[in-house]
Amino acid sequence: MVDVAAKGHTGTEFGMEIERGKIREFAAATGSDNPAYLADPAPVSPATFLTTMVFWQSEDADPWREVRMDPSRGLHAEQEFIFHGTPPRAGDKLTCRSRIEDIYDKEGRRGRLTFAVMVTEFRDEAGRLVAEARLTGVETAGLGEPS
Repeated sequence: MVDVAAKGHTGTEFGMEIERGKIREFAAATGSDNPAYLADPAPVSPATFLTTMVFWQSEDADPWREVRMDPSRGLHAEQEFIFHGTPPRAGDKLTCRSRIEDIYDKEGRRGRLTFAVMVTEFRDEAGRLVAEARLTGVETAGLGEPS
C-alpha cells in the first residue's frame, strides 16, 4: 500500500554525464537511425534518453522507494519529459534531483486507484533547468480493500 507520507520526499542530488556512446547505444536500442543521434560528434540526446538516469542514481537519490507501492498492484501509468530548450547533448554534465510531487486517489471502475508522481529536475553546470521528467505510477486496489 502506498505511503502517503512520501509526498514531498526528495532524494539526494546526483550527477549525470551525457555520453556520445550511450546516446548511440540508446538510439540503436530504440531502433532509431536518425543521424542527429548517430553521426554528429556531439549528438543531441533522444527525448526519452533521460530515463537512463536510473543508472546514475544512488539508493539515497531515489525517493520512489519511499512511496512503497506494492509491485504486484503497481503500474507505470505515464512518463512525460519537459525540455526548457534543446535536449542535452553529448558532453553535457547535469545535476539531477528527484522528488515525490504528489500522491492522490481516484475512484476507478474496479475500486480505488492511488497515484504517485515523481519529478526529476535536470540542471546544467550553470544551474539552469534543462529538463524535467515526470513519472506517474498507479497502484490498484487490493482484494478485500474498501473502494
